Amino acid sequence: MAMRMTLLKTALRNAACALALFSTLPAAAEDTVPAAPAAETLAPATPALWKVADEDTTIWLFGTIHILPENVAWYAGPVAKAFDSSSQLVTEIPIDKAEGSQSVIMQKSLREDGKTLPDTLDDKERAAYDAGMTSIGLPPQAFDKNDAWFAALMLTLIPLKVSGYNLESGVDTQIGAMAKARQMENTALETPEYQISLFDDLPQATQRRYLDEVLKALPTVKTDIDSMVAAWKAGKADDLARLLNEQEDDPQLRKVLLTDRNAHWSKWIEERLKQPGTVFIAVGAGHLAGQGSVQDQLAQDGVSSERVQ
Repeated sequence: MAMRMTLLKTALRNAACALALFSTLPAAAEDTVPAAPAAETLAPATPALWKVADEDTTIWLFGTIHILPENVAWYAGPVAKAFDSSSQLVTEIPIDKAEGSQSVIMQKSLREDGKTLPDTLDDKERAAYDAGMTSIGLPPQAFDKNDAWFAALMLTLIPLKVSGYNLESGVDTQIGAMAKARQMENTALETPEYQISLFDDLPQATQRRYLDEVLKALPTVKTDIDSMVAAWKAGKADDLARLLNEQEDDPQLRKVLLTDRNAHWSKWIEERLKQPGTVFIAVGAGHLAGQGSVQDQLAQDGVSSERVQ
């Protein structure tokens, strides 16, 4: 279970990559992705929501799922009221930059060592890689020119797309569209280039280990993400944190992709509390629960948060 969870939390934790990669599938991959099955009407969701406030400032903390099946009714109750009352939307990256980051991803993912990706793998890794590619209908050479992190992300996202998960139904996309329609101020905590660099700057050994874990988890990727979405819909933040974060067995990945970013975001919140207004922060759900969460970082500085839903 720990190994299966590693690939999903890593892919879904990073909003820029998850959002952009769905619309940057290489031609060979796009041609092999069959139509997704018809979506079922799902029960209303009650995802977790927190509030950080002082005398003249209210900051809502909402954890998102970047990709979802269709017809998940999450925009209701306290979440809708919180968003409707806010004048500023804070996201991981600017809501109008996800599409523009596609070219950056493609450029950053290209190998610079003159080798193909399979050339960097040992015999066992190469056999697993070829088998994984074949299992989802991709030609073995599809990612020859790319880094291992890119292949790992694509091998996570393609099966999910086939299973009915898509970008358009993702919470980030929906919130971004609503904010644009209302001409709502949008502030970003990070840039697309920075988020992509989190993957691209990983040591080669870490990238290969990540790819290996993705390949091992391919047979269960659908059921694993289903479990995460179910926990998110039910507002079971602790369960979701356990699935997303707590079994991370690579301390470098956890530090780079989670803990350091949470610490930075908590400092932003503390500074924002010095200004009046109502703010709605929408970031990946894995950042808002479990040990080292944004709320934990705030608490260390004496800033409390209240669970609202």
